[in-house]
Order: sequence, then C-alpha cells, then structure tokens
Amino acid sequence: MVTDPVPPSGGAPPPSDPGAPGPAMSRGRISAEVILVLALSLGQSAIYSIVSLIDLSTRGPISSQSTTLNPSQSSRELFDLVYQLLGIAFALVPVALVVFLLWSRERPRMGRLGLDSRRPWFDALSGVGIALVIGACGLAVYVGGRLLGLSVAVQATGLPPYWWSVPVLLLSAFRSGAQEEIIVIGYLYERLRRLGWPTWAIVVGPAVLRGSYHLYQGYSAFIGNALMGVVFGLLYLRTGRLWPLVIAHSLIDAAVFVGYPFAAALLPALFT
Repeated sequence: MVTDPVPPSGGAPPPSDPGAPGPAMSRGRISAEVILVLALSLGQSAIYSIVSLIDLSTRGPISSQSTTLNPSQSSRELFDLVYQLLGIAFALVPVALVVFLLWSRERPRMGRLGLDSRRPWFDALSGVGIALVIGACGLAVYVGGRLLGLSVAVQATGLPPYWWSVPVLLLSAFRSGAQEEIIVIGYLYERLRRLGWPTWAIVVGPAVLRGSYHLYQGYSAFIGNALMGVVFGLLYLRTGRLWPLVIAHSLIDAAVFVGYPFAAALLPALFT
C-alpha cells in the first residue's frame, strides 16, 4: 500500500512522537535544527565541495584534474585501517543524530520513514532494481562528462591491496548510502514538509543539495547526482520506503569502489 512518509503540512503531530514538532517546537526551532544537522554533515560537505570546484577551476581545465574518493590515510597498514574505520564511524554520527530526532515511542520506531522490517523482500528487490538503473545512468553521465571535459578523473579508491581493503570499501559504501538517504531524503523531507514547503520544493531542494556536495567531481557530477536526487525523492514519496534507496545507493557505491581497479584497467583514459 502506498503511504505518505510524512504527515500533511499543518497537521497536528501525534503527541507520543518526540520527533514531531509539538507546541514547544516552532518553525524557527525546526529551521535551526535543520541548519545544525546539515552543518554537521552534508551541508558542510557541500560548502567544501563548492570551494574545491573553484580551486580546481582556477588551476586549469576541469578534465585535467583528479580526485580520490577513498584515499589511504597512512603509510602504515594498521594505522591506515584505524583511520579508515574512525572516519566511517564518525561520518555515521549525524545519521544517528537524525534517527534520534525522528525516533518514535511507538513501534515501528522509524516506520514513518519506511525504515522498518515490514516489507523486506520489497525493499531488497526494489533496491537492487533501482541500483541497476541508476548505476547504469550514472556511469553514462560520468563518461559523458569526461568526454565533454565537465568532470574530473575520479579514482574511487586509493587504498593499497590490503586484506581489509574490500571490507572497508563496502563499509564506506554503506556509510555513504545511509548518510545521504537518511539525512537528505528521510530527515529533510520530514522537516521541510512540517515547515510548509510545497512538494516540488521538497523534491528539488534536497536534490540540489545532493548535487552540490558532489561538485568536487565536476559539473557533470552535480547534474547527475541532482537528477538522481529527484528520482529518489519521487520514489520515496510514492512508496514511503527509505530502505530501497539506502540499499540501492550502497550497492552502487560498492560496485564503484570495489570495481574501480577493473574499470581503470579497461578504460584508463576515463578513470586514471
């Protein structure tokens, strides 16, 4: 059954739901909360990404620049592993924060965002299907951006072939999927609806944010990720399920991170 992931604008929130803004949570307080959450997470990433793009653009053609998504943090294997795990763990803290803010006293705790176990097969199969379609489109956008000179060369991993490299890359993929979808879709959609934003703005605003924190990869990355944000947003509004988006995003990044060495060897002009 299709469900509405957030209550209609102006509707009274359930009194038992601490994540819903009751009398003590004004529009100003919700706005401040959103700003703080984004400043601690992907909003911060967007600012750095914009500055990075300006830096890259003033160095020369975008197509001659490169970036590494999962760089090595130390020349010593043990400390590299520790740094990688710490980075993933602390990146998930804002996710824990928004889960805390939206937690419901009633079961399922995160049911209004579709983060529950009521439809496991639907969530899993939908996630795989979305990953296949969006992943293929994303690859086409990246290749097109490289050919048109609108994208930097993206190295998906800079990790040496340690025994733990693949597990860490898979954890990084899950971190990315959980962080982006739970914050940008689940949290922002819920809060923006309560602020009275129209549906089109709720879809477009977070999609622009999604594109902006990928600008360090070039202009085509902004376009591709913004379009992905619109598609994910419409799917979320239609189904009320967040798990398929988390699964799809994690699978896409896992394929990119782990499959990068093979793609770089096959098409070195595009990936190196």
